[in-house]
Amino acid sequence: MTTKNTATHADLTERHDCPKCEAPAGSPCRTSTGKVAANYHTGRFALVPALKAELTVKTPADRRPGKPWVAGAAVPETAEVAPGAAIRIGYARCSMVGQELQSQLDALAGADCTRVFSEKISTRVKERPELEKALTLAREIRAAAPGQPVILTVAEMKRLARSAAELMSLSATLQADGIQLELLSGPLQGVYDPNGAGAIVFAVLAVSAEVEREGIREKTLEGLETAARKGNHGGRPTVMDADKLAAAKARRAKGESVTAIAKALGVSRATLYRALADTE
Repeated sequence: MTTKNTATHADLTERHDCPKCEAPAGSPCRTSTGKVAANYHTGRFALVPALKAELTVKTPADRRPGKPWVAGAAVPETAEVAPGAAIRIGYARCSMVGQELQSQLDALAGADCTRVFSEKISTRVKERPELEKALTLAREIRAAAPGQPVILTVAEMKRLARSAAELMSLSATLQADGIQLELLSGPLQGVYDPNGAGAIVFAVLAVSAEVEREGIREKTLEGLETAARKGNHGGRPTVMDADKLAAAKARRAKGESVTAIAKALGVSRATLYRALADTE
């Protein structure tokens, strides 16, 4: 980025208050220690249509980054600018390290997302740091420009949640913050506003997820019951059969150690202890 572009981008950014550090319009962003930040906060420069796709906007040298922060000259009030095109914030997730994220990242790039947050983490893990970062950025933009549409974009619903409780919690969060949700694939592909008709979609999705999970549980239980009636029981096969147990008891009666017996029979000491305890 050239020096000229850096200065131009800074001027455009500083027309807005910063929703992150609360620096007023006309001043650079500041750090928590009271110094001029090296870069403008994302939630601030994302308010500029021409800069919303930038990953960083550096603070020009004339704003003295790293030096003690001092408020700049106030920016004259201007007429309210009409909201620009919706700002999309992408989120991608896969469960296992071996799974790939690239197809989701490609889809989000094709949807013109301003920023994309991604992580490899199971939905069973309650804390999802990158999702929280995406939501935080969306809140910052909404706080700085209440009239600016902000959309959380995902490739498909299951990237956000697997349980009805999680889905309803997310729905409440999006609704409270005025953030829309976009699904790029699936039967409900499209953009949904949680404060409008989209709220019904969230409720339907939650119920569907609960019904599907309960159906899987019932089928699993029915399968186990059918197998049990046929003499097939779930779980790992036992490593201690009747012959091994008889041999172990005989050798134990002769004073042989559990370690030696377990090694001779090819089982673990814990397995042998459990088997002997069950016969006592």
